[in-house]
Amino acid sequence: MKFEFEFPDVGEGIHEGVITKWLVKEGDEVSEGQSIVEVETDKVTTEIPSPRSGTILDLKANKGDTINVGSVFVTIQTGSATTDKDLDSKNDKVEEVESEIVEEETAGVVGEVVSSSMVIPPSDEIKKVVEVKSSTEKVLATPVARKLAKDLEIDINTIKGTGPNGRVMKDDIYKASESSLEDIKKPEEVKKVPLQIPDNENVERIKLTKIRKTISQKMSESRFTIPHTTAMDEVDITKLYEFRKKYKKILKDDINLTYLPFIVKATIVALKQFPEFNASLDEENDELVLKKYYNIGIATDTERGLMVPVVKNADKLSITDLAKAIEEISTKAKENKIELSQLKGGSFSITNYGSIGGYFGIPIINYPESGILGLGRVTKKPVVKDDEIVIAYVLPLSLSYDHRIIDGASGARFLNVLKELLSDPEMLLLKA
Repeated sequence: MKFEFEFPDVGEGIHEGVITKWLVKEGDEVSEGQSIVEVETDKVTTEIPSPRSGTILDLKANKGDTINVGSVFVTIQTGSATTDKDLDSKNDKVEEVESEIVEEETAGVVGEVVSSSMVIPPSDEIKKVVEVKSSTEKVLATPVARKLAKDLEIDINTIKGTGPNGRVMKDDIYKASESSLEDIKKPEEVKKVPLQIPDNENVERIKLTKIRKTISQKMSESRFTIPHTTAMDEVDITKLYEFRKKYKKILKDDINLTYLPFIVKATIVALKQFPEFNASLDEENDELVLKKYYNIGIATDTERGLMVPVVKNADKLSITDLAKAIEEISTKAKENKIELSQLKGGSFSITNYGSIGGYFGIPIINYPESGILGLGRVTKKPVVKDDEIVIAYVLPLSLSYDHRIIDGASGARFLNVLKELLSDPEMLLLKA
């Protein structure tokens, strides 16, 4: 029989993806659980496994095409070839039941979204066939579509289905939801102005990737939602430089001991003293949500764009453990092996643009967090100590924070705590 495989609902608000690579071609034999396509979503790139064993009959999308959740993108011949003839003689009820199976199965094919280097196992849940009675005039739809319509507060009886026999599919629900949102635009929403640049041989247009579009949307959301303010300062880390140099030799190649683990530790101490920096503003309920956990996002430059993997429960890790954790998640992000769960749940972020170059910047807050710390390049420069000019290692700091909930004085005090701890590693270890 022919099995029409729909792009599965991977959760986390992901409704579509872009095909980056087909791993099979028409006529190939595939096994259940075998990866058949690589898809880029706005979070990660992932491989989608086949839910059935059989022969690839039809690839319904090309590389670079966008596919929506619930859309059929590949047809697989399963079982014997005579099954299709048998199905043609079945009544409409059998067709309905089969359609139920397809949607229910594809809804659970993908569990945790992981990177393209890992295969997502097919669901082993028991599938039940529910016979749909036609004694009422209720619209034809699967239980999955009905639940989605209920969750989105959409009247399913007003939707014209695009599935078999007019069946309402999940994609129909999403389109109806998006259509209704068009009528409820915020008055302050900024209209997109057409770009007035003529197309000619001196202009090249490059389609934005899903990741780049997401970065653009997130940066705009943060900048236009949160009134940013940024405090800047410098800290003499000469003692920390010597401390790190000493233990870097002792640890040798076992651990890549950078300044970042020390800075994360100092930041956590400051966050505990000023909890409003480890918080989010709930505008709807007029509440400040203080987070009792310390999940530190580490902004990472990758070939696909900026990503912010998160070190979970960083307050419970030692300096060396932090060094290992930071290196692990940063490497995963750069190699496109990061898992979706490792990009979520941050409470405060740190961006180290100094590793590339530059001293001061105005980092944009990772919404809905309330603060982000920017690190500039460590340089040797003359400073005044005890009325004498000496050469010191200096670290520039830029702290951006949500001015709706944090005053300028708190920003200055936060930086003072960092300066105290980073200028004296022994004090840092005592307080951390």
